[in-house]
Amino acid sequence: MDKLIIATRRSKLALWQSEYVKAELEKFYPEMEIEVKEFMTKGDKILDVPLAKIGGKGLFTKELELAMLDGSAHLAVHSLKDVPTKFEPGLQLSAVTKRFDPRDAFLSNKYTSIDDLPAGAVVGTTSLRRRMALKLIRPDIELKDLRGNINTRIAKLNAGEYDAIILAATGIQKLGIEKEVKFFSPISTDIMIPSMGQATLGIETTTDPKIIEIVSVLNDKEAHIESTIERGFVDTLEGGCQVPIGVKATIIDENSIRVQAIVGMPDGSEDISEDITADIEEFETIGQNLAQTFIDQGAKELLERAEKVAFV
Repeated sequence: MDKLIIATRRSKLALWQSEYVKAELEKFYPEMEIEVKEFMTKGDKILDVPLAKIGGKGLFTKELELAMLDGSAHLAVHSLKDVPTKFEPGLQLSAVTKRFDPRDAFLSNKYTSIDDLPAGAVVGTTSLRRRMALKLIRPDIELKDLRGNINTRIAKLNAGEYDAIILAATGIQKLGIEKEVKFFSPISTDIMIPSMGQATLGIETTTDPKIIEIVSVLNDKEAHIESTIERGFVDTLEGGCQVPIGVKATIIDENSIRVQAIVGMPDGSEDISEDITADIEEFETIGQNLAQTFIDQGAKELLERAEKVAFV
């Protein structure tokens, strides 16, 4: 194959991720021409409504998927946490890259940490998962919606609209903008369990065997194991970004893996959580089995209620 086209969103982070994958592929295929082609997605255009209210994170992938299906692109690079567990016919997740820092991060110009926030402090996040986690540990703070790309969100913090905001640590680190705020602090997964696949890049392609073979060189074994568990958990619960779900698999050693998971109400009034250690050889079914234990505890009914009250 002489030329490969990568479809990408126009945000700085999306472009960084696509250029990263382009550079990695060029190490394996120095003779191949690889182009990054920009697209505007619906999720980039609608900035004043919470994602959970207008269809979820699939809004950031639809236009890229159409480009692959009509032949104007061969692959798309996504933050794996934004990739639904179900695909349109003719498309698939063909590789996941090595994981970056999977934690969420606390950003503020006034306070050093979540614990340091005074009662009534205004914290920016639109993520239902983050809202749940914050309310579980700090029910006395005020939560305020926060949309836009990373730079826009930090600009709102710096303008004094929020006392603190919560973002994925990896995005800040990739763009090298930690110093744009006074305090930047990644949050332990023991306090805030990340989204499935957070900090991993997912490479989506058509089902063309040639394209799948080309991108397979970037598939990272550890990230594949962890993301398989996390995506299996969410898929079995039939949960998307419209509901508060956190799940993080962490390889401990060659034999075992830790899985932290939580579901609950956005206001932190109810939750179900587990922290288990499992046999790594069973990674293909660990997520589904853990989800079933949640279902047995009423997780599906809880998530249905969470979806109804979110952003009413």
